[in-house]
Amino acid sequence: MVGDIVALPETAEHTAAAIAADIVAATVEDTEVATAEASVAVTAVAATAGVTEAVMGEVIEVVMVAEIAAVMVVAIAAATAVATVAGTVGVIAAVIEVAIAEATVEETVVVSGEETEAVSPVAVEGANLEDRPANIDARTLDNSQDALIASFQTLRIGERELPSRPGFGTYGQPIKLRANFFPINVPKGPLYEYAVAMNPTVSNRQLKRRIFQLAEETGVWKKAGLTGRVAHDRAAKLVASFKIPQPLEIKISYTEEGTEDDEKPKEPKDYVMNINYVQPLETQPLTKFLEGHPQYRNHDIMPVVNALNLVLAMYPNRAMGGGVMVGRNKFFHPSPASPPVPLGGGLEAWRGFFSSVRPSWKQLMVNVNVCTTAFYTPGNLAERMMEFMNASYGARPAVFVRGIRVKTTHLGYRKTVKTVAKVNARQHKFMVEDLGEVTVEEYFVKKYKIRLRYPDLPLIDVGGQNSNYLPAEVCIILENQPFKGKLLDEHTAAMITVACQPPNINAQAIVGRGLHEFGFAQTPPPLNAFGVSIGSEMAVVPGRIIPPPVVRYQGGPLAGVDERASWNLRGVRFSIGARLEKWAVLLIQDGNRRDEFQGPDDPELHRNVSGFADMCRRSGMNVDQAQPAIVDVQLPPKRPEDPLRKAAIQQIRNVLTSMKSKPKIVLVILSNGDRHVYSGLKHLCDVYLDVATVCVHAAKFRKEKGQPQYFANVALKFNMKLGGVNHELGEQNTAWLNSQPTMLVGMDVTHPGAGTVRGTPSIAAVVATIDRRMAQFPASLRLQESKKEMITDLRAMMEERLLAFMAQNQNMLPTRVLVYRDGVSEGQFKIVLDEEMPEIKAAFARFSAPGRPYNPRLTIVICGKRHHTRFFPTDAIHAAQDGNPKPGTVVDRGVTAVYEYDFFLQAHGGLQGTTRPTHYYVVRDEIGIGADQLQVLTNDISYMFGRATKAVSLVSPAYYADLACERGRCYIISLLQGISDSGTTATSGSGKNDANDEVMNEAKKLWRFDKSPNGVGGSLKDTMFYL
Repeated sequence: MVGDIVALPETAEHTAAAIAADIVAATVEDTEVATAEASVAVTAVAATAGVTEAVMGEVIEVVMVAEIAAVMVVAIAAATAVATVAGTVGVIAAVIEVAIAEATVEETVVVSGEETEAVSPVAVEGANLEDRPANIDARTLDNSQDALIASFQTLRIGERELPSRPGFGTYGQPIKLRANFFPINVPKGPLYEYAVAMNPTVSNRQLKRRIFQLAEETGVWKKAGLTGRVAHDRAAKLVASFKIPQPLEIKISYTEEGTEDDEKPKEPKDYVMNINYVQPLETQPLTKFLEGHPQYRNHDIMPVVNALNLVLAMYPNRAMGGGVMVGRNKFFHPSPASPPVPLGGGLEAWRGFFSSVRPSWKQLMVNVNVCTTAFYTPGNLAERMMEFMNASYGARPAVFVRGIRVKTTHLGYRKTVKTVAKVNARQHKFMVEDLGEVTVEEYFVKKYKIRLRYPDLPLIDVGGQNSNYLPAEVCIILENQPFKGKLLDEHTAAMITVACQPPNINAQAIVGRGLHEFGFAQTPPPLNAFGVSIGSEMAVVPGRIIPPPVVRYQGGPLAGVDERASWNLRGVRFSIGARLEKWAVLLIQDGNRRDEFQGPDDPELHRNVSGFADMCRRSGMNVDQAQPAIVDVQLPPKRPEDPLRKAAIQQIRNVLTSMKSKPKIVLVILSNGDRHVYSGLKHLCDVYLDVATVCVHAAKFRKEKGQPQYFANVALKFNMKLGGVNHELGEQNTAWLNSQPTMLVGMDVTHPGAGTVRGTPSIAAVVATIDRRMAQFPASLRLQESKKEMITDLRAMMEERLLAFMAQNQNMLPTRVLVYRDGVSEGQFKIVLDEEMPEIKAAFARFSAPGRPYNPRLTIVICGKRHHTRFFPTDAIHAAQDGNPKPGTVVDRGVTAVYEYDFFLQAHGGLQGTTRPTHYYVVRDEIGIGADQLQVLTNDISYMFGRATKAVSLVSPAYYADLACERGRCYIISLLQGISDSGTTATSGSGKNDANDEVMNEAKKLWRFDKSPNGVGGSLKDTMFYL
């Protein structure tokens, strides 16, 4: 895209400002692919026009001073173009300002396949924490770790045990990296663990926290010497630095706030807290574990690690500290240095910090990272509810209010909101003594002289077992409350904008405000009582940069991959071009007249469709000369009673089924980004009509600026869905894979989140290669028990993948199976071996013959993205332009497992922001892949993602499995949106079995499970329909 514009001739029409505007507009036109390529314009323009390095330096300096926050990389490209044409740097800042104004660019946030920390506009010169020495930790430099690996050779590993590390990688350019890990000393110990019981039993978290706070103020607590010498979770567990006298009983009196139904003040309620001794926690075995003693390999270190996490959390979670703990490890302290940022829709973003104790070779570490979470904006509940409902079509107030703490303005008591009522203040009536039957609106006028401003707004329920309705406008949202519901799409985009911070800013925040807020810099109680201290410097660990693989198209390899691990499609043809025939165009009209085509006969539409077909031909596809059928559909307007746009989907169905002949693939030109239309369309065409679809936005499809690149990117999807191969790796990069029949497999499970119908099933996906090109990954999909992480029907799914492999390989089966399993937490690695591996083996056995057992060698690698490990280059020469590590950066020493086989790899170039590497953990290795072989292979396969011209952050098989799961979500979108035909309560969480069965049956109907357990049948099931 950008390259195409840069190559335009310098005519009078292309003034400095015009060229800059073109670059900006084209780049943001399709940020999913173009933003990553924008920086190429800098080099391209400079090379074409002979811009000197000195001028380039001045350009970048001016842009940095100008603080163009929205499109940093684009601004540099624009400035370079200006420097080229105008021959001067002095006017650059002004011209960029004009260019961005012309392009009407506001701060743009895009969530694409590249899972960066967030999208940051600011380029930095490496997060090297200047003035701090960058010396690699000595523990990783001596030969002791290599001696440890040698000692592993004598260990006998059981069938269901994780394999030991076979060695460390050496391939690639050695570099030094800072990691957001800080050394923590292991206290001498022992520590003492206690269980805390309350009588009567307390289940409410708020009440437990308050009782602990009151207990800390009692004389008994102080007399027992607990002040500043214990740590607890304010619920049920306590850890002490000394042995507490037993028995210990603390009596607390607590008065609960009343309600308007109470005729007299509440009486104080007495609670008894019993602190009971459980066990000593010896720390010496943890030290032995960290030192790699073979006999301690299977020692359970988690009791001590969990205890230390409690100790570290005590200071930031202290009662009078003003902070808020979210989950177990995230802490937020509002401060003038980092105030909350409004997100709109009644929410605001808070920046905070995460901490967790982690074991590593010869050193216990604490991992500290920045984090951002949505909180409620304090204020009137009714006003915030309306802001939320107005923020997005179909936003449900029940999602916003569930679990929120409020204070009433008319009586002053505090309550937790249970849900939203189905009636408003004018509809709900009840009997009141002396007033008779009144509506809620009438009651507040007569009882409190309050005339409601929003009587048509739904009432809220603050009752317990019995409902207690209140108008939302008499409630004030209490401060410091995290939002636990599902964020709207608009909120998510705004959150990314807030979270976007370049790596040096995040690193400085961690070592500065982060260490201070956790108390690591001061060592306050109870850290000092436990003898715990934390270092102030990030760990410096060795890393390597693995070079990119050779990427091949038809006719030979690319000239090269750029420093951002990306390339463009200019002048190349797909490795294998599919045949595009019997295709159609569906034009969706949905009230967006500014961007929509006028209809099927619109000449501009025909020109664009022809232009797209020409792009497919130039890209190497075999395009039928017959023109595609073009039909349009006018969607009915949005209605509150039809939030899922079912009437619109029915209209689309009527149009598609009335076509003279069934198309093989349909180009769908959407009017807007309505996710319900998109999900409904995919559900209709995948599950019911067996027709492949590729969706584009009318505004992007018809825009002339950047159109060739946009058409090329759409062609990528067409070719893959029709069975083609977009690109492949060079022979030297596939030599190991093709040395014997090998099948790459990706697995993932996606779960229902907040705001879904209780019992909504999870969705599992298994994708796998079918030939030696390692490009096509057909999928098996399944519904399964809600929130179950392990894949239930894995045996049948693997059988389907093996049968597909046989069908493409003259009935030959793979002799090696390499599985990349996504979405498994560290605590579940063993479960993969205990539950999923036997199912995979059972699928293999299905293909055994008498006297010829089929048992291919199996390797399973877990892919983890939900971690807080970040790396920061110490030298600018080893950093990407935005200060992140360069693509191909791998780390397997210093912050990795002591005994097991794992590594961190950042294969991709971050769009901007702080990139997150993927953590790869081998849980089974029958193939015997060495460290270098696996790390290089994983990096290479990350370049094989078919719908992009760049390396991706998650190895391609796992990425494909994730996309397949997401497609499955389209089929049960109603349940995921909290809407159920069975009338089940719309809320996440586990419920009664019969209710779950009802919801599962409803999901199976939507899935058409009786037709195909995959949801997708017919011709689509053997394709990459989910791309």
